[in-house]
Amino acid sequence: MSASLQVLQGPHTVIRAFSGQRSASYAPPEDASGELAQAALRQLSLERLMAYGVHHPDAMELRGRVWSGEDWRAVATDLAEVCLDPPESRVAMETPASRARRLLRASALVRMSQMMMLRNSPERSAIYGRASELYAEAALLLGDREKVVLPTANGPLLAWRYRSRRAETLGRVVVIGGIEGWAMDFSEMGESLADRGLEAWVLDGPGQGDSRLILGHYLGLGWERAYSDVFDAIAQEGPDVPLGFIGNSMGGSVAIHLAARDPRILATCNNGGTSAPFMARANPTFFQKMTAHVGEVTEDEAVEVWRSVNPVDPAMPIHTPLLVVQGGLDPLVTNEDAAFLFSQAASADKQLVVYSDGDHCIYNHADDKHALIGDWMVSRLARR
Repeated sequence: MSASLQVLQGPHTVIRAFSGQRSASYAPPEDASGELAQAALRQLSLERLMAYGVHHPDAMELRGRVWSGEDWRAVATDLAEVCLDPPESRVAMETPASRARRLLRASALVRMSQMMMLRNSPERSAIYGRASELYAEAALLLGDREKVVLPTANGPLLAWRYRSRRAETLGRVVVIGGIEGWAMDFSEMGESLADRGLEAWVLDGPGQGDSRLILGHYLGLGWERAYSDVFDAIAQEGPDVPLGFIGNSMGGSVAIHLAARDPRILATCNNGGTSAPFMARANPTFFQKMTAHVGEVTEDEAVEVWRSVNPVDPAMPIHTPLLVVQGGLDPLVTNEDAAFLFSQAASADKQLVVYSDGDHCIYNHADDKHALIGDWMVSRLARR
């Protein structure tokens, strides 16, 4: 503790100490000690952490302490525990509202603690299960989302259902993430859609999140059947309203593939998907994560599965309304690839929106991105 803070100490004083903020504000990732720390700081920017539900001070503390030499997983876990029992809770009795927010904050940190684990393991599943339990406890307190397990022919999938916050439900929208950003990480998108009168089903698809690490449902050949069963299930959950689909990162490739084949999808958004997912094999570390998506298989077997995700199929192009969102500085999906994918869509109603300084999935313009996608979905689904 600094000398300037020591003068404030006393029997009626509570001081919550932070140490990482100064170094996090200026430190380049390549100056961190150790390859794992450099990779974590490079891949998980401040904006991306916050987009996944990590609060600003926690993201600053995490990045700063890792840059200073501490272990990524250990720091994220430590910060999660502090969130659950902060010094402030000893000043006043915790209200349900405060508890819910702290649970969500802790869940996000626990999820981030396993982000640098490339392979599936019982240890990783236990960590993710803990994050899911914290999130579910918060959901019960908030009452604005519910956990739903959806049976499919390929095995169960987990979704978080956000009911429309308007009197009328204008449509239902299935939302998926990609290789490592999953359902709980897209809470803000679910809330944004619900605010606009849409019922959001934020789904862990085959190979994602709870569906993979807890329920054991991997991406495999014939994966489309699982999504078809999901669409069947949610169609029974109320009035007959139009269906939209939003795919983030590699989920955008899945979204276009499905929309080209399933006439129930009446509006599609691709936020950060590539035209040829299997080509990611050129990036060895990222492809390890893609292989884990498929399960305990060889890389060649994983390529075979990922080839079956084909958003650019001349024999079966997408015709439904399409919104493609691209970050001009996306390190994973080039602008040329995004332009090619967009050009191959046969949709009469299609729009490409580029954020000139946008990163992958536009994490650095989250509010604008959510407003764009939500408003576009409303405009296309409401008129149907």
